[in-house]
Amino acid sequence: MENQVLNIENFSFYYGDSQALKDINLSINKNRVTAIMGPSGCGKTTLIRAINRMHELTENTRTEGSIKLYDENIYELDPIIVRRRIGMVFQKPNPFPTMNIYDNVIAGYNLNGIKLKKSEKDIIVEESLRKSALWGEVKDNLYKKGTFLSGGQQQRLCIARALAMKPEILLLDEPTSALDPKATAHIEELISELKNYVTMLIVTHNMGQAARISNDAVFLYLGELIEHGKTKKLFTTPQDKRTEEYLTGKFG
Repeated sequence: MENQVLNIENFSFYYGDSQALKDINLSINKNRVTAIMGPSGCGKTTLIRAINRMHELTENTRTEGSIKLYDENIYELDPIIVRRRIGMVFQKPNPFPTMNIYDNVIAGYNLNGIKLKKSEKDIIVEESLRKSALWGEVKDNLYKKGTFLSGGQQQRLCIARALAMKPEILLLDEPTSALDPKATAHIEELISELKNYVTMLIVTHNMGQAARISNDAVFLYLGELIEHGKTKKLFTTPQDKRTEEYLTGKFG
């Protein structure tokens, strides 16, 4: 299908001898938000780290099966290219502490040695900050350190930094778990708007959040993909008893 941006096929993941993901099959459609849910230790973060090969920074890991970005197996591409096309935002906001806001946004280009004119950088910085709903708040302070911002603003700066590389997919690993309710609402609103530009996968413990912001939902349990479908359907008429038990708080 032409609107499928990501295809995960027979994918398993191992930390040493321990199997963290078991034969995952999952297709992700373009310009949608997919929530990845499940109790702690079920493989949610492992899955999204494998999608942009971040796990390769951890020793003694291996994978089986394939993950295809459109028709290209990401394990046959240069990992730097993969991470440029598949951006990631982490649980805790992590702007580069020594850099100002402007340099934080453009950091991916500088770190990858991509030379741009000042005018090109200016356009990318403004566009990315507008997309992350931060431009109005920081446009007069672009040369101040990113760390002077509030937690919610720092997380939006990290989203802007990821968007600056114009990724096809944005992975978000519990992006609001370190934020207060007001900042969380801001990020949720932002995610709903961003799907016009980028396909998103979001790991969340918060079922209310998954229901509010995602189009599709995935339920993982003990490293297995139990159920996947449109969020509304999965929440209202889950097909598997384990999904129902998780959603009704029997375990988690």
